[in-house]
Amino acid sequence: MKQLADIMIHHIEINTRELYKMIERDEIVYAGNNTLKIYGTLRCKSGKRMKIENRVFFSSTAEAEENGFRPCGNCMKIAYKNWKNGSI
Repeated sequence: MKQLADIMIHHIEINTRELYKMIERDEIVYAGNNTLKIYGTLRCKSGKRMKIENRVFFSSTAEAEENGFRPCGNCMKIAYKNWKNGSI
């Protein structure tokens, strides 16, 4: 699986066509809220409601966590529970 070199991508800095291409190539796998510092899956109901100007994209959970984001409690329940219990 080809991934980006741990570069957080801001939604407002990428056009829709390129975004879909990157998702199709598995270069973007997770989305995060830059204001709340929460990341989750691209299909998360909570994530779909966030404002575009707050949305960022990641290629991996490690990349998101290296940028100071925590897992979403809605779509990533196990990872969130581990984070909350201090296991991450």
